[in-house]
Amino acid sequence: MTRDFTDVDRLAESYTNDHLQLSPLTAIAMGVRVGAEPIDDLSPDGLAARSELRRRTLAAIERSTPVDDVDVVTLDAMRERLSVEEAKHEAHLDAASLDVIASPLQEIRDTLDLMPTASEDDWAAIEAYLTAVPTALAQWHASLLQAAAHGHVAARRQIEGCVDQIDDLVSPAGAFARLSRQAADSTAPAAARAVALGAETAADGYSQARRRLLEEILPLAGTRDGCGRELYPLYSREFLGTDVDIDETYAWGLSEVADIGEEMRALARRLRPGASLPEVYDALDADPRYVVEGTDALRGWMQEKADEAVSSLADVHFDIPESIRRIECRIAPSTTGGIYYTGPSEDFTRPGRMWWSVPKGVTTFGTWRELTTVYHEGVPGHHLQIGQTAARAELLNRWRRHLCWVSGHGEGWALYAERLMDDLGHLSDDASRLGMLDAQMLRAARVVVDLGVHCELPAPAEVGGGTWDAAKAWTYLRSHVSLEENTLRFELSRYLGWPGQAPSYKVGERLWLQIRDEVARAEGRDFSLKSFHRRALDLGSVGLDTLRRALLPQQP
Repeated sequence: MTRDFTDVDRLAESYTNDHLQLSPLTAIAMGVRVGAEPIDDLSPDGLAARSELRRRTLAAIERSTPVDDVDVVTLDAMRERLSVEEAKHEAHLDAASLDVIASPLQEIRDTLDLMPTASEDDWAAIEAYLTAVPTALAQWHASLLQAAAHGHVAARRQIEGCVDQIDDLVSPAGAFARLSRQAADSTAPAAARAVALGAETAADGYSQARRRLLEEILPLAGTRDGCGRELYPLYSREFLGTDVDIDETYAWGLSEVADIGEEMRALARRLRPGASLPEVYDALDADPRYVVEGTDALRGWMQEKADEAVSSLADVHFDIPESIRRIECRIAPSTTGGIYYTGPSEDFTRPGRMWWSVPKGVTTFGTWRELTTVYHEGVPGHHLQIGQTAARAELLNRWRRHLCWVSGHGEGWALYAERLMDDLGHLSDDASRLGMLDAQMLRAARVVVDLGVHCELPAPAEVGGGTWDAAKAWTYLRSHVSLEENTLRFELSRYLGWPGQAPSYKVGERLWLQIRDEVARAEGRDFSLKSFHRRALDLGSVGLDTLRRALLPQQP
């Protein structure tokens, strides 16, 4: 189906174009080039310019009249997304962005991974980007100071973690040194020298940022990790696109941990009667059927399993457009231990990519844990979800296809996809099913930890009762989650510095399941799971309230 472009689409496209002018980082992620500046203006003035664009667009939304169901969803989604972003700006929370995973410190570095390197022009763009890094980091610092003047300063844990990350980045083995070596191997000597100078400039910019964090921001910081119950609903809505009952969700999280734990123990008894869960994990990690050695073998295994999923699901359980039947698996330059997905460029010349950030010194990988992660990041998870949306140019405007991303929708779908692959028989042995449940346990435990610490809720007796804090969160995670210690410590720091994001996976999955069941009840015998998935994914990533209204329009 091809739609005629409407006034609402034109409004969304105008907002997208203006936003890309203000956010070159977003443009690079989309694979398009706009404007002369390579990095966003991260200063208070730059944040104010984004705010003015949002307010202008919100006013236009209120004057707009939809002409079809697609317009209705566009207006609903834009109103919700821009309103929550504006609420954060008015509270000075956008200026306070400083954490170990998703602040400008990481985004500026990570965006380099998305820039092409095929030509001398590509390397010239990278050199210009690197040269702009010190200014961007200085602008970010100005915003941090503005936020501090309004009482918003990251906890010491986050600042110290960012300082440690900078130390890794600027070291002789760090990302900028590696980029210089890559340029030397890939382009002409003059261009390689320019990139090397740019990398030195960028590294110096990060070193200056390190000094400012230690000398000017850290003295203002406290040790309290939680954001507080007053601010938490705003953070939570940002990641979910809906409001949740804090106390009910916390109680549900505790119940999920208990239920998943019982499922895991039952599987462990089948796999190795009489053994504890840790003993079963050790046995599986040593089982040659589930072991790959080296990052090259890991990447190859990821690619094989991702390709198998596309081949087996396409045209049978999902409508997968031809343009996204290719996914590229890569080892990430960073070493934080995460696995993540980046979407295709707008023209699909850069495919969707699954990245594995391998911790330092890790060379052996247990595939029984990670098969479910391939489905989460690939098909039918993020790659299908994001790629299918990007491919719907005949149906959706650019804002819907590329700019709107709601974690509870996206990560909730990816968890839903993991369970679905089990239902469809792709986790056919108990070891792989245990790996899926192990991942589910992590997502459930962090619902408890995130809500508990940030909202300062009563802690369960197993961690000593009282009020949640970081020490109790660590005890709880160590008791329920099997991640390697350094990776788990990073995970905890991530949760403490990014309120509301960690629960969005499991809470999002819960809401996806609720919506699917509501649609099935409403449609009765006419309900088709394949059709439901197609209709739902054709909406793009939207807030979960918008998703429910779009799929069940009769509901208030």
